[in-house]
Amino acid sequence: MDDNYKWIALSNTTLGILMATVNSSILLIALPDIFRGIHIDPLAPGNTNYLLWMILSFLVVTAVLVVSLGRLGDMYGRVRMYNLGFAIFTLGSILLSVTWMSGSSAALWLIGMRVVQGIGGAMLFANSSAILTDAFPPHQRGLALGINGVAAIAGSFIGLVLGGVLAPIAWRLVFLVSVPIGVFGTVWAYMKLRDVGVRRPAHIDWWGNLTFAVGLIAVMVGITYGIQPYGGHTMGWTAPGVLAALIGGTAILAVFCVIETRVAQPMFNLSLFRIRAFTAGNVATLLAAIGRGGLQFILIIWLQGIWLPRHGYDFAETPLWAGIYMLPMIAGFLLAGPASGWLSDRYGARPFATGGMLLAALTFGLLEVLPVNFPYGLFALLLLFNGIGMGLFSSPNRAGIMNSLPPDQRGAGAGMSATFQNSAMVLSIGIFFSLMIVGLAAHLPSALHDGLVAHGVPDADATRVSHLPPVATLFASFLGYNPIQTLLGPGVLHHVSAAQAHQLTGRAFFPELISGPFASALHVAFTFALVACLVAAVASALRGGLYHHDDETGAEAAVEGEAIEPFPSGIAPALMPQEPNR
Repeated sequence: MDDNYKWIALSNTTLGILMATVNSSILLIALPDIFRGIHIDPLAPGNTNYLLWMILSFLVVTAVLVVSLGRLGDMYGRVRMYNLGFAIFTLGSILLSVTWMSGSSAALWLIGMRVVQGIGGAMLFANSSAILTDAFPPHQRGLALGINGVAAIAGSFIGLVLGGVLAPIAWRLVFLVSVPIGVFGTVWAYMKLRDVGVRRPAHIDWWGNLTFAVGLIAVMVGITYGIQPYGGHTMGWTAPGVLAALIGGTAILAVFCVIETRVAQPMFNLSLFRIRAFTAGNVATLLAAIGRGGLQFILIIWLQGIWLPRHGYDFAETPLWAGIYMLPMIAGFLLAGPASGWLSDRYGARPFATGGMLLAALTFGLLEVLPVNFPYGLFALLLLFNGIGMGLFSSPNRAGIMNSLPPDQRGAGAGMSATFQNSAMVLSIGIFFSLMIVGLAAHLPSALHDGLVAHGVPDADATRVSHLPPVATLFASFLGYNPIQTLLGPGVLHHVSAAQAHQLTGRAFFPELISGPFASALHVAFTFALVACLVAAVASALRGGLYHHDDETGAEAAVEGEAIEPFPSGIAPALMPQEPNR
C-alpha cells in the first residue's frame, strides 16, 4: 500500500460522509418551500406525520441498518459496501429531485426516497471509519478520523444554510445538489479505493438482524409519535400505540441481546464491550449525541420564533437566517476537530474528550442564563465555544474507539458506534421536544389567551387557540410560518380591526408573547443537555490511557499507559475485560 492511498481514502470518505450528513439536515430549513412545492399544508390535521417522517426517516433508517451493514463490510469487504452506499445514496437523490406528484402522494414518495437515501447513508457511515482505520497507521488515525468526524458534524450545520439558500430558488435543488457529488464520489471510490483490511468470513446472523431491526424501529416509531398530541393530551406518550411500540420494542431488543450471546457469529458483538476504551467511548458518544442532537431544533426555534422577528426579519425569511446565525458553531467544530484528533494521536483521547464535554456543559449552562432577547455577540461566542467543545470531544473519542478494535471487527464496531450516535439523535429530538412542550404547556395557554383577548380576538376563539397543543406553535415557528396567522386563520382575523390584525401578525406580538413561557422551557432543555454532557465527561475520563490494538500480533498493545485498565471499583464490573491482554 503506497503512502498516497491513505490520503485518497481520507478524501473520498470525507466527501461521502459530508454529503450524507448535509442531507440529514438540509430539509430542516427547506421544508416550508418543499411543502409549498408539493402543495400540502404540513400543519393541517393529519399532515403532521408527513412533517415528522420527512425529518426522521433518514435518521431512523441509518440507526437501524448501520450495524448490519458494518458487519457485512467485515465479511464481504468494506470498500465494496461503501461503494454500493455511494451509488444507492446518489440514486435516492436523483429520485427525490424528479418528484412529479403533488399532495399526500408526493409526501409519501419523498419519505420513501429518504429511506433509500438512508440505506445508502448507513453503508457510508458503517464503513468509512473502518476504511480509514485500515488505511492509516495508529499514530495518524486521530488526525484522519478527526477530519472525517468534523465533516460529519459540520455537515449537519452546513445543511441548514444550504437548504435555506437553495430551497427559495427551487425546492428540487435541495436534492439535486447531491447528484453530481454522488456520481463523482461513486466513480472515484470504485476506481481508487481498495480493501486493505482483514475480512472475516461468517454466516449472517438472521435472527439477530431481524430482532434488532424490529425492536429498534418500534422504539424509534414510538418516540416519533410520542411527541405528537393524543386525544386531549399535549403529547402522545400515554397513547396505547406509543406505549405498545416502546415497551414491545424494548422487549424485542432484550431478546436480541440474549440471541447475540448464544449465536456463534453475532451481528452485535457484545464481547467488544469488554474493551474499556470501546465501552467508555460509546457511552460518551450516546450521551454527547443526546445533548447535541436536539440542540439544533431548540436553537432554530429560538431564532426563528423569537429573536429574528424581534430584530426585523419577516417570518418567511427566518429559516435561512437561522442557519446563517448558527455558523459560529460550525467554525468551532472546524477549529477544534482536526487539531484535537492530531493531538490525541500523541496524548490519547481522554484529556480532549473529557475537556470537550466539560466545555460543552459550561456553554449549555451559560446559554441557560442568556436572556431570550440576547445580544448576538454573546450568543455567537457561546455557539463558538460549544462547537469547540464538541469538536474537542468528537475526533479523539472516535479515534479512541476505532483504535481499540481488532482489525476484523472494525466494520461491526464502527457500525455499533454509529448506531449509538444515530439512535441518540432520534431519542434527543423526542426528549428535547417533550421538554419544550412540557415547559410551554405550563405557561403558554394563559399568556396566549390574555394576549389575544387584549387585541380584540373574541374570547371563544382565544380560548380555542390557547388550548391547541403547544407542538402546533413549535412546528409553525420551526417552519418559518407566521405562528399567530397560522393559528388564528383568516376567519378570525376578519373579526378584528385592520390595525389589530396587523399588530397580531406583526413581528413583535408573538415573540414578546412567547418569550416568558419559552424561557422556562429553555431552562429545562438546557439543564438536561448540561447533565448529559457532564455524564459523558465522566465516561470519557474512565476510558483509560493511550492505546491501540496491534494489527500484527492481535494483542491490545499500549502506546502510553495501560492497554486495558480495570474500571474503578463498582463501575461497570460486567464490562471489565476477562483477560489483561486481548
